[in-house]
Amino acid sequence: MCTLAIYLRTAPDFPVVMAANRDEFYDRPATAPMRLGGTPWVVAGQDLRAGGTWLGVNGNDLVAGILNRRSHAPPDPSRRSRGLLCLEVLQQPSLAAASERVRRDPGDWYNPFNLLIATPAGGWIIGNSSGAMRPTPLQPGLHLLTNLEINDFECPRIAKSYALFEAAGAVLAEPTLSQFLQQLRHIVSDHSTPLDPRSDGPPNNLCVHTELFGTRSSTVLVYSARERRFRMWHAPGAPCRTELVEIPLPS
Repeated sequence: MCTLAIYLRTAPDFPVVMAANRDEFYDRPATAPMRLGGTPWVVAGQDLRAGGTWLGVNGNDLVAGILNRRSHAPPDPSRRSRGLLCLEVLQQPSLAAASERVRRDPGDWYNPFNLLIATPAGGWIIGNSSGAMRPTPLQPGLHLLTNLEINDFECPRIAKSYALFEAAGAVLAEPTLSQFLQQLRHIVSDHSTPLDPRSDGPPNNLCVHTELFGTRSSTVLVYSARERRFRMWHAPGAPCRTELVEIPLPS
């Protein structure tokens, strides 16, 4: 039950900003963001059980993040890893190639997901909820994604936090980047979101703490128009108690 926010072309200094909390079982091993090799280079966290990733960036200024989508049926363990698909997207040279890579596979190869891919020029959300890939171009603006539809205000996390993300975006400019990052960390550390009446799962907070499952990390990716490159900040734990620290990316 992850949360992903993207500011797409809302600020001239930073045409793409992506912030994401990763919620996962505590016993599922994974790495912090690291270089995963290849051409273009990819920097992403790696799931050590299936080998894929949930969020990353590549040397062609492409970012991608994948979220499990809510389904009435339990996950089918025989299906291909969604994280492997996300990693393969990050190995593509362009937004068009990344979108084509996703749509090349039958949807029923995977359990349901939402995949967001973006560059400074634009973005796509590709939903797989019924065995068919459904691509939707992202319009400029702020977009929030959880385990349902994008910008679904029936989701309590989105309903409560959208205005907070929007207010944080009002200070999104080169001189105020550190202030913006502090506001983002405060938002993704929320523990007070009401339960979702449509779900019998864990609490619907942006920052989740249960006995077996919770928010394992938080990551922010920012494309700097001045530097013509992405920058990455990562908290290797729940953001309510773990600072965001910048991770150097390859030049």
